[in-house]
Amino acid sequence: MRRRLINSTLAVVLVVIAVFGVSLVLVETRTISSSAQESVDSEAVRLVSIVDSRLIGGEPVNPGILSEQSGAKRYALIEIPGRPSIEIGKRPTGSVIRGVAYGERDETVTVEESRSSVTREVGRTLLIIGGGALLAVIAAVLLAVRQANRLASPLTDLAETAERLGSGDPRPRHKRYGVPELDRVADVLDASAERIARMLTAERRLAADASHQLRTPLTALSMRLEEITVTDDPETVKEEASIALAQVERLTDVVERLLTNSRDPRIGSAVVFDLDEIVKQQLEEWRPAYRSAGRAIVCSGRHGMGAVGTPGAVAQVLAALIENSLMHGGGTVAVRTRVTGNQAVVEVTDEGPGVPADLGARIFERTISGRNSTGIGLAVARDLAEADGGRLELLQQHPPVFALFLSRVQRSRKGNHGPTVR
Repeated sequence: MRRRLINSTLAVVLVVIAVFGVSLVLVETRTISSSAQESVDSEAVRLVSIVDSRLIGGEPVNPGILSEQSGAKRYALIEIPGRPSIEIGKRPTGSVIRGVAYGERDETVTVEESRSSVTREVGRTLLIIGGGALLAVIAAVLLAVRQANRLASPLTDLAETAERLGSGDPRPRHKRYGVPELDRVADVLDASAERIARMLTAERRLAADASHQLRTPLTALSMRLEEITVTDDPETVKEEASIALAQVERLTDVVERLLTNSRDPRIGSAVVFDLDEIVKQQLEEWRPAYRSAGRAIVCSGRHGMGAVGTPGAVAQVLAALIENSLMHGGGTVAVRTRVTGNQAVVEVTDEGPGVPADLGARIFERTISGRNSTGIGLAVARDLAEADGGRLELLQQHPPVFALFLSRVQRSRKGNHGPTVR
């Protein structure tokens, strides 16, 4: 493209120079020839007028006097009837320009000048025109190269940007070139890069969330299946199989929830549900893991509360808090339910060292962890809580107290017996 731009610009300049240059040469040649002829004619008229005046006055006419008075620089031949011819200057050879004038006494003055002087003048004019044309060609080349670079370099940059996008590097360049059409293409490529970056980030986030959120349910499910394989009691098998089926359903709900959040976190399927059921499920799922670790998990507080949200999402939030206490906490883990205003609150605390002071304000950020873990669990839990219109907070760092706030539904006081321990 750069070569084509340079060649096209040069072609236009050369055509213009050819058209106007030839015309200018013709005009200048004619002008120089006409000027030379007029000069010769003028000198002949001047000489004949001097000769007339001297003849009328009876004064002598000779070459010296005529040359001195006329200042003649060309060859002149003066012919006076009845007198010898008078010559001034050296007669030119070859082609000449001739001027003739006639006086009142029938004298004839002929002035001649070699055409070589006109040729030299035309040559100087052609040299000047040629120099101007050469400068115009050089300027055209420089301008063509500049314009070609101005247009070709941005196209090369845009091609590299498109290639980077195709190779999986979605970083926008935010580079503009001062050409509206090219800047428009750059805007579109940058916007595409930002969209691709968001899509890749969402996919990576979904993969990380899925691997983290599915690990615990799959581990609990495998433990149930192991218990089924080592028992011969049909009742135990039936009970464990029922629990495993319930876990599979929750696992399916987790997958659907993750996919929904990856598309649009604002989309939810909030319903009124029994908070006690969710807490009970989580206690049943996590007690084997806590027994294996030599620790206990207990629940206390108000029961019989109805909350608004997505049961699967609430279960995943509680699972993340319980798992966090199992991995990073110590001693007994306590799950406590209470009411504050029109909200139902589920608190999870343990007897461990708590959250470090430097991580308190950032504990829910992704990749932030007090130990060598992914730092994803609490971030995903907060996202799930907020998607249901609730919120997840760290109420206390030492000992750690995490609280899940959900909208509460007022129920009849029947069956509400105040705080209990289960």
